[in-house]
Amino acid sequence: QVQLVESGGGSVQAGGSLRLSCVASPYTESMAWFRQAPGKEREGVAAIYTRSWSTFYADSVKGRFTISQDKAKNTLYLQMNSLKPEDTALYYCAAESLQVGYPLRKFEYGYWGQGIQVTVSS
Repeated sequence: QVQLVESGGGSVQAGGSLRLSCVASPYTESMAWFRQAPGKEREGVAAIYTRSWSTFYADSVKGRFTISQDKAKNTLYLQMNSLKPEDTALYYCAAESLQVGYPLRKFEYGYWGQGIQVTVSS
């Protein structure tokens, strides 16, 4: 069983920044951030293979979001810069024990955090 606890969401104006954190217990080989806006499917935003540090990003966030980790703290981060109103969503931390084949696909992950709201106003 993996427990995930997210923090760091909130409200910001367009162009601003936020950093999300996810503490995982235990830490796993595949971790990711997903988001879900009202009326939309949950989509993969960024993912990381925690052993190799390989990272993966959705096209919509490339160059603006950065996924990173602090293994000593069992913590995953998502630094979000140049935020846009369309980034408004409930953001979820996801984890899977082994290295997954498709890191931005929600069906790959068996463990999910409770979700944290990010709201970007124009």
